[in-house]
Amino acid sequence: MIIDAHAHVTAPESLYVYKAGLLAHRGAHGRGAVEAKDQDIIDALNKPVFGGSSHLQQLKEAGTDMQIISPRPYQMMHSENPKLVQWFTEETNNIIAQEVKLFPKTFRGVCGLPQSPSQPITKVLSYLERCVKEQGFVGCLLNPDPGECSGAETPALGDRYWYPLYEKLVELDIPAHLHSAGCRSERLSYSLHFINEESIGVVSLLNSTVLSDFPTLKIMVSHGGGAIPYQVARFDAGSLRRGTERFSDKLRKLYFDTVLYSADALELLFKTVGPDRCLFGTERPGVGTVKDPKTGKWLDETRHIIEGFEWLSAAEKKMIFEDNARKIFKLDV
Repeated sequence: MIIDAHAHVTAPESLYVYKAGLLAHRGAHGRGAVEAKDQDIIDALNKPVFGGSSHLQQLKEAGTDMQIISPRPYQMMHSENPKLVQWFTEETNNIIAQEVKLFPKTFRGVCGLPQSPSQPITKVLSYLERCVKEQGFVGCLLNPDPGECSGAETPALGDRYWYPLYEKLVELDIPAHLHSAGCRSERLSYSLHFINEESIGVVSLLNSTVLSDFPTLKIMVSHGGGAIPYQVARFDAGSLRRGTERFSDKLRKLYFDTVLYSADALELLFKTVGPDRCLFGTERPGVGTVKDPKTGKWLDETRHIIEGFEWLSAAEKKMIFEDNARKIFKLDV
């Protein structure tokens, strides 16, 4: 079975019309709702997207059996008015839950959290519990920078600010998918912001006591760990100077997706953290859904790259494609 552990929702246009309305009236017209019918969702999933075929057809083309879908992070606007963030997050998660209900063999949901840089993380805990217990979500997104690079900073992931969330994740026995959201800075795009925040998040977690304080905490880092696998020896040097546990050994306490679009990058990830810590992911359809003119292949159809690594055993490939996702998301498939 091929399980794609990192993908995002393809929603009816009414969701983003709703968002535009919220930003226009700033809540003055009340909360409202998207009210997408089942057929609206089915139509959205069967409409061509990102320059290719439909979302459902792209899964068939890539040979993906199941996808774990979450909100599209750059849409989540965590730095906006907390009330608007709450409303839009709830409506987005409702669409995801509706898609999972309509296509239970194809999708599982990871919920977004209505995070805000101006509020304590405890504000999201009761909502997270409802998402898991009432709507069947199997994990949540964790944005390490809800200020969205605006200058409104939130403590790093090793800080005790985050401990109530870690406690709730352990209690619910679900993983957090580390993925930042939008970016207000004019110096970098949201894609580069993702990589920066993943790198900062990994270093903060591993240089703190979080993973010893919460030994059963499960965190999956997006996009192959940002820049960390490429720079791991730099952080090894620091840990060796301090006489602490080697950084690259601690790295294996986290999980990593394979949303990388080249053989060289994937090979580096597997050899740095080990296949037992990697979950197959593509974000398809998304940023990588474009054909490489050199090969004629879609950049985000990476299954064939991993299958072509002769130095990976069949058991290791099965871990990457299926077993690790089943384990950390507790998938009933």
